[in-house]
Amino acid sequence: MLLQLCVSSTYAAKGGLVIFTANSNPSSRELGRRIAERLGVELGKVQVYQEANRETRVQIEESVRGKDVFIIQTISKDVNTTIMELLIMVYACRTSCARNIIGVVPYFPYSKQCKMRKRGSIVSKLLASMMCKAGLTHLITMDLHQKEIQGFFNIPVDNLRASPFLLQYIQEEIPDYRNAVIVAKSPASAKRAQSFAERLRLGIAVIHGEAQDAESDLVDGRHSPPTVKNIGAIHPSLEIPLLIPKEKPPITVVGDVGGRIAIIVDDIIDDVDSFLAAAETLKERGAYKIFVMATHGILSSDAPRLIEESAIDEVVVTNTIPHEIQKLQCPKIKTVDISMILSEAIRRIHNGESMSYLFRNIGMDD
Repeated sequence: MLLQLCVSSTYAAKGGLVIFTANSNPSSRELGRRIAERLGVELGKVQVYQEANRETRVQIEESVRGKDVFIIQTISKDVNTTIMELLIMVYACRTSCARNIIGVVPYFPYSKQCKMRKRGSIVSKLLASMMCKAGLTHLITMDLHQKEIQGFFNIPVDNLRASPFLLQYIQEEIPDYRNAVIVAKSPASAKRAQSFAERLRLGIAVIHGEAQDAESDLVDGRHSPPTVKNIGAIHPSLEIPLLIPKEKPPITVVGDVGGRIAIIVDDIIDDVDSFLAAAETLKERGAYKIFVMATHGILSSDAPRLIEESAIDEVVVTNTIPHEIQKLQCPKIKTVDISMILSEAIRRIHNGESMSYLFRNIGMDD
């Protein structure tokens, strides 16, 4: 199931490749070090720091003229500073005459703000425009919250998948996984759960009726008309019918989880309230062990403490986002390393090889 990538001295890339990490936070540079080690190259020399007035300063300390520059940026707790670090470094490489500037951003920030809601804005499109304007020529990312975000860019975007690594973890680290059922904590994540279930040849269950969040309820921004009729504001002969408001049904689980291991899958785990509610529901329905699998472990605020005190037995995330502090607070959090697929993507792009190998067995709906 896992991509069988050769990690050896053959990984040493040819000349003209420079890898930078754009993080001023040391804990966020670990992924860059892992990737550079797999490729057999040294990280490029660069200084990224915050001045006393909180301005970000980037100083590249080696020549990048005519080279392929890969900038690895993991998203730290200070999201906006992280974005500015990336943009400033991209622009610095552009003005230093780099041939290609490829951003490696495993978790694309503001990805949940990719649709219009009321009088808000599509922030992920704004961020995409800023990256392209700064000088980015290619983007490598992983498990975008919505695949349509790729259309916000006017440069090539490779949206890699972490599912092979998570599937391998299930097969190797959950001894009785054949007695498991893949769970979608809401109908919105049913497609991802179906993908996991079909690959593992397992059953699927969907939790329906939980409280709707802002993303699923106000997804298309068509809530700006007043909720009450204002006859004086429209033509007397025009009677616009009102949309019937949604009424949340009682929580139900579609599928059998009794006496089974429940594996909840999603792309992001940040605010854990919905995961905790799903775990309690699954326990009530007879699941004897509960795992949560997600690509991006943001785990904000009190998430580690809440997970530790919950019915969840284990939370498995990848290292697209640094979460070492959260792991110290909660031993239930486990990490899967995805530096292998990122390093292979870098090698292939630098050598002008096809990327299709990294997307084997991935369908249009995955």
